[in-house]
This record gives sequence, structure tokens and C-alpha cells, in this order.
Amino acid sequence: MSSSTLSAIGEILERGGDADDVLRAVVAALVESGGCSWAAISFRDEGELVAGPHAGTLPTGTTTRTPIVYAGAEVGELVTSGRPDDDNALLPHVAELIAVHCLVGWDTGGVPWNPAA
Repeated sequence: MSSSTLSAIGEILERGGDADDVLRAVVAALVESGGCSWAAISFRDEGELVAGPHAGTLPTGTTTRTPIVYAGAEVGELVTSGRPDDDNALLPHVAELIAVHCLVGWDTGGVPWNPAA
């Protein structure tokens, strides 16, 4: 993953919008400019991982799983395939950037949630 991929992801996050749309755009950017053949996000819902947005060609080989953590709790996983090993160091940074958009099923106590806030 190059700095251009991080720049593209930064632009997506800055543009904002619906969390689903943002995450779909992020996995697409990982495939289009990040060198992944496949990228996906799984959400943690009541202890189970639930499939979320994905892009690219389904993997037939090894995948890299990067935890997505928000406020100390794992809220999902960023899963990629087809990446050079030396690029895996940047995946935790991407996971950190998208964490707030992965809060599926979190109880906000009735307070409206805005990931841009």
C-alpha cells in the first residue's frame, strides 16, 4: 500500500457520509490503488464476526486479518488478500482510520451517532 492509497482513503473519510458508503469506498480503494486482490470488513456483532463490505476477487490463498479496535474493544476485522508482506505494516493504520465507521450495533443510549463528530 502506498502513500497514494492512504491519501485516497483520507479523502474518502474526509468526504464522510453514510458509514456503509464510506466503508465500501475504503475497501474499493484498497483493491484499486492499494495492491490488494480482495479486501473486506467484518463487523463484530454480539461476539460474532458478520460479513460487511468487500471488493475485488475472492481470495484462494492466504488472507491477512487486522483487528479494528474502537475505545479498546474489537469492533471488526479488516481482511485483505494479495498484498506484499512488507505492506502489512500499514494495515493497522487503515484499521484505526476506519474504526469509528465500524460501530455496528453499538448501544448509543438513544443519542444519535455521527462518525464525523
